[in-house]
Amino acid sequence: MPVLCSIFRKPNPLFFSLERVFASVSAHLDPTYTQERVTLPSYSSSFRAIFHNLRFVRRLEADIYHVTGDVHYVVLALPRRKTVLTIHDCVFLNRPRGLRRSLLKWIWLDLPVRYCKTITTISEASKRDIVRFTGCRPEKIVVIPDPLNEAIGYQPAVFDEACPVILFLGSTPNKNLARVIPALEGVSCRLVIVGHVPAEEEKLLLQYKIQYVLRVNLTDRELADQYRAADLVLFPSTYEGFGLPVAEAQAAGRPVVTSDLSPMKEVAGGAACLVNPYDVASIREGVLRVIRQPEYRKQLVDNGLVNVRRFGAREIAGRYEAIYSTISSS
Repeated sequence: MPVLCSIFRKPNPLFFSLERVFASVSAHLDPTYTQERVTLPSYSSSFRAIFHNLRFVRRLEADIYHVTGDVHYVVLALPRRKTVLTIHDCVFLNRPRGLRRSLLKWIWLDLPVRYCKTITTISEASKRDIVRFTGCRPEKIVVIPDPLNEAIGYQPAVFDEACPVILFLGSTPNKNLARVIPALEGVSCRLVIVGHVPAEEEKLLLQYKIQYVLRVNLTDRELADQYRAADLVLFPSTYEGFGLPVAEAQAAGRPVVTSDLSPMKEVAGGAACLVNPYDVASIREGVLRVIRQPEYRKQLVDNGLVNVRRFGAREIAGRYEAIYSTISSS
């Protein structure tokens, strides 16, 4: 029985999707695989932590290693031909500048991509970014979408047009909360934010008199409950590797307002209200259209339920199994 060792970053309360994605995949893998889940001992932002994590993974023994994301550099301490690296996106290159950005790119992207024989990513948009930043051959990268959280299921609901609950997921800058807040000024609604909100955005929420609540450290079941309790999901992100909340909202039967950018618009599959995430007025118009047009809402929900069938966890697990099988047989 081949031993599959899945390697995860040390948990961070600001980022919660990666671990949930591979929990769904693991649950549907062929039982002939002996699965071992390993969490790294250190956060990966300092050189001391990098060294500590590299030393830690060198002690692991398995037939197949899967570095599931974020800590790409640890592949350098693993057997090349036995290792799969998943790169979710290149958003980490957007923040630093100068020498720090160059070092980050070299350690997190250039070296791991050059070293690793097998690379997966979650969308064509992320694949294009990896190729653009590293010069990697496109055929070296396999696109496998994120699977749906299976705790999220369809539940019909009566839309509250008077004061809808708007679900907003994430609090990093790319999630675009700073533009969402002024876009909702004067709109009768209750904003539910999943994530820790930075101080600047908290000031904006008070300034624009937005009625809001925060939800943090949710389990899969609790997150599914938030989707079911929502009237619509607002996800006008400026950058994503995939945009899983779009598909999750559709699976729950909720209308979605998201960005007219890749990969969100491809994930939406024509079943979401697309807006310009850089334009406050466009975000506002999209939200109001969904609130005020019942037939349009119904069309989004019906089409969304059809669209999400392609993101089933069993199908996604099968695509990873094909890669694992190739490594195991060689």
